[in-house]
Amino acid sequence: MIRRFTYVLGAVLALTASMAIAADTISPKPQGAEVAFVGGISKDLNARFPTPADAIKAGYFRYTNEDNTGAISYANLQWESSDPQHPSQLWYTVKGKLIGADFSVLKSTYPKQPSLWGIDPKRWEDFGAHVHWVLVGADGTETYGATSVKKFTAAGGDINNPTADTVVKLGKAKDVASVKKVFLFPSIWDLIVWVTPNPNGAFAEKNPLVIPSATAEKNSD
Repeated sequence: MIRRFTYVLGAVLALTASMAIAADTISPKPQGAEVAFVGGISKDLNARFPTPADAIKAGYFRYTNEDNTGAISYANLQWESSDPQHPSQLWYTVKGKLIGADFSVLKSTYPKQPSLWGIDPKRWEDFGAHVHWVLVGADGTETYGATSVKKFTAAGGDINNPTADTVVKLGKAKDVASVKKVFLFPSIWDLIVWVTPNPNGAFAEKNPLVIPSATAEKNSD
């Protein structure tokens, strides 16, 4: 979930705060055609991607720690969701249960919040470009990080072709061999949806039925 990794980016944090205010003007519970949308994707995604292994087979990969809502995000780098069957991200609990998804479209394609699939355009949130990486240790353990475009380019990086050596220059990795993946997260409109029951509503930020583990990030609001 895009809002779930903003603890690593101060600038994005500020942006998220402003978006949260806008999101408060609309109920997080599905309305009208949104009810069918949520029901449809919940059935479809739970059938196709019940576990992280299923997501990985389909081209998704993990790129975040567990956040303070209990979600771990997997992305496939396909930032233009062509239809409700193609989310750009999937979220799982530490126990491997699918709980939600992000759908996204590029801002370069949609200058304004999109009107798609019967979803109220106000639910689509604006996220600016930034850079993520996945590091892997000698024992195979992965760690995750991100930075702003400004900091990445200041270190000599090219956001159109981000490479491991820039992550090393930033002091985030010891050597390029430890950088498993580095990628640009482009400027997008993003829609978050819980695909597990949520009393707060399918479009809510948090779900009281999903309890974060003791090791979840505490500062990802």
